[in-house]
Amino acid sequence: MKPPPRAAAVCVAAITSQHRPNVLPLKREIDLHVSPAVTESLNAITEEKPERIVIDLSRATYIDSAGLAALILAMQKVQAFGGKFFLAGLDETMSSIFETSRLNRIFQIFPDVDAALAAI
Repeated sequence: MKPPPRAAAVCVAAITSQHRPNVLPLKREIDLHVSPAVTESLNAITEEKPERIVIDLSRATYIDSAGLAALILAMQKVQAFGGKFFLAGLDETMSSIFETSRLNRIFQIFPDVDAALAAI
């Protein structure tokens, strides 16, 4: 898997770790300016067709429609090959965005990464 693009450093922490494979932690604002880097990171992960991907949003402070679109497209790709796509760690602001857009009905959302990984 290739590393995330340099521009992604604004929002993407690390794609995987030895102990938590297929966990993508995002941080700060996920907006029009950084969503292309998020999309590129997600594409790199989904190319390998993992059984599951967990998006850790515990350090994200905001997501706009471009960021939501990146997550939706990635979820659709993962579901197309039979994988699972989970979101984890949404704070009150992020939860409100997903509830207002009704995307909380589309995504499987967990309180934290550990809960998402345990659900698999």
